[in-house]
Amino acid sequence: MLRRDFLKSVPPVVLMPQLRSAPRLKITDIRIVNLKSVRETGKMEAAWNPGTVTTHRIGGGAVIMAGSGMCAGGRIRHHLRHNLWRADSSVVFVGFAAAGTLARQIIDGAEEVTIFGERISVRARIHTINGFSAHADQAELLAWQRKARASRTFLVHGEEEAMRGFAGKLVDTQVEIPALGEAFTL
Repeated sequence: MLRRDFLKSVPPVVLMPQLRSAPRLKITDIRIVNLKSVRETGKMEAAWNPGTVTTHRIGGGAVIMAGSGMCAGGRIRHHLRHNLWRADSSVVFVGFAAAGTLARQIIDGAEEVTIFGERISVRARIHTINGFSAHADQAELLAWQRKARASRTFLVHGEEEAMRGFAGKLVDTQVEIPALGEAFTL
């Protein structure tokens, strides 16, 4: 649900008139004019204006939502390369960014970052929205592990200190926290 005070920052063209006075909105109640949804990289550039405009050449306003919140790979790195240096751009990080990732460097205030071997100045406004995650929380993971009854559990995603703490809460399983490149026989 979106709170009404959120509406003050939304351009008038985006909201349907009957929603302006609504005390609470569902995200599905918002209509975005000229929204283009592209799921495949090969179709991304053509969606804007076939043959003439690519997302990294947009001169006006645009909202580009890209996955890979840690900015470790995928199209987000291209979007950042072409927009981080622009003082008229904003980058919004939603959810957690692990230490050592490009996202964490930017969130922590790096003045320059390296993307594809190129030094990029960070002039865009950087914003974070915490509290969102597509991952299960600790209680959900522990409940799943109890039901799975795995004799061996591999922890491979997360910061090492947090994984070690979580490993101590797992019961009736052999816990492995593999090092990079380490191999196991299953």
